[in-house]
Amino acid sequence: MAVKIRLRRMGQKKAPFYRIVVADSRYPRDGRFIEEVGYYDPMTNPATVKLENEKIEKWLSNGAQPTETVRSILNKNGLIK
Repeated sequence: MAVKIRLRRMGQKKAPFYRIVVADSRYPRDGRFIEEVGYYDPMTNPATVKLENEKIEKWLSNGAQPTETVRSILNKNGLIK
């Protein structure tokens, strides 16, 4: 089972809001997920990001791979180098 940390799109049309979730890579983008570990709101200025650091570090140590977008969010917040 390939586990990914990725964005799950929420919100209305033209007003995106994303939850950062841990999911099996075979599931659809907005489908089933294992655990929610934060959120990202690009509509605010500056963008709002809330992360649950302990959960993210646990999943990264267990081998979960972040997508490129999530990797850049984690990099900006100091969780990944």
